This record gives sequence, structure tokens and C-alpha cells, in this order.
Amino acid sequence: MNAKDWLSEYAQRLGTAPPGREEFDAVLQLAAEAAHSSERVAGPVACWLAARSGKQLQEALDAARALAASTADD
Repeated sequence: MNAKDWLSEYAQRLGTAPPGREEFDAVLQLAAEAAHSSERVAGPVACWLAARSGKQLQEALDAARALAASTADD
């Protein structure tokens, strides 16, 4: 099963819609931002935190980018 089909089926089981193309790309960007500015495991957990926060996806991505920028010199 490919990722698109798996996510569609998973979304159905959760009672929600799967992500659109823009949402899909933003989630991947968020995961990459977290994983590259911290440890790899931060990617999926950052996505979970974003969803749990109730913030809009772009707002969560902006927050991750701001955090990465503020810690880039560490």
C-alpha cells in the first residue's frame, strides 16, 4: 500500500479527511524542520504536538522555523 492510500484509509478510521497536497507538504516541512534542527525523532512528535495544539498548520510550521533559527548558533 502506498502512502497516499494508507493515509486515506487511516484518516477514514479516525473519522477525518486526509491532508490535501498543501497540508501534506507543510506537514513534511514541519517534520523536516524539527528533525534537522534537533534529533530525527523530533519530526513525528513535532507533528503530533502541532495537531494537539489546535494551531493552524502554517502557524505551527512558522513556530518550528523560528525555534530552529533561534537555536542555529548552538
